Amino acid sequence: MINDNANRDSSAIVVRELEKRFGDFTAVDKISFTVRPGEIFGFLGANGSGKSTTIRMLCGILTPTSGEAKVAGHDIVTEAEEVKHAIGYMSQKFSLYEDLTPFENLRFYLGVYSVPEKEWAERSAWILDMTRLAEARDRLTRELPPGLRQRLALGCALLHRPRILFLDEPTSGVDPITRRHFWNFIGRIAGEGITVFVTTHYMDEARHCGRIVMINEGKIVAQGSPEEIIRGTCPGKPDADLNDAFITLMKAGK
Repeated sequence: MINDNANRDSSAIVVRELEKRFGDFTAVDKISFTVRPGEIFGFLGANGSGKSTTIRMLCGILTPTSGEAKVAGHDIVTEAEEVKHAIGYMSQKFSLYEDLTPFENLRFYLGVYSVPEKEWAERSAWILDMTRLAEARDRLTRELPPGLRQRLALGCALLHRPRILFLDEPTSGVDPITRRHFWNFIGRIAGEGITVFVTTHYMDEARHCGRIVMINEGKIVAQGSPEEIIRGTCPGKPDADLNDAFITLMKAGK
């Protein structure tokens, strides 16, 4: 069993032998890793590798077949509701209300997250300032460019001040300049002590992560800092980058 006292303070996420099977198919095959508080942690893999299934288990949405995990000190099976209140989640698919303004979306999600109404004005102002959306607060969300919509989605995920933020391919479909600004923003969030758990297909983005786990066909195939993974996967290739390491590791399981 995971030791509650030892891990509640030392790790934001603790995963031990986590497994998920769908009939005879094993989507996630007894994986283990830890994530430190305030860390930007990358979880990478090809489509169908088990990334989304793992995230759904860690968010308390999907029950594992076996193994265990704690997120923000809460067991993902027996304390799933506590997990959901301790985390923020931003999916790759834009999920806000396009016929509402950014301000109205924020107010809606303040209610969803059960933030006390007396704090709504302060929380809304905080997010609008942090995401630099104050000037666009009263425009219809559908009229916003992709970069502003992305900031709004992230802002809504942060409204209840979660301890851990899950980002599932958050920059999919936006331009390189917007992606750069987004990652500068993520660095600021992590600097304030929020743990960021992110999936991405962009290897240049993954270099922003302090540590990375790469998963292929449900199994962890590499973990460590980007530099450690490159050296371990591409020995003798001084010009290799994280993209080379990723391709090598994903091909290995084929």
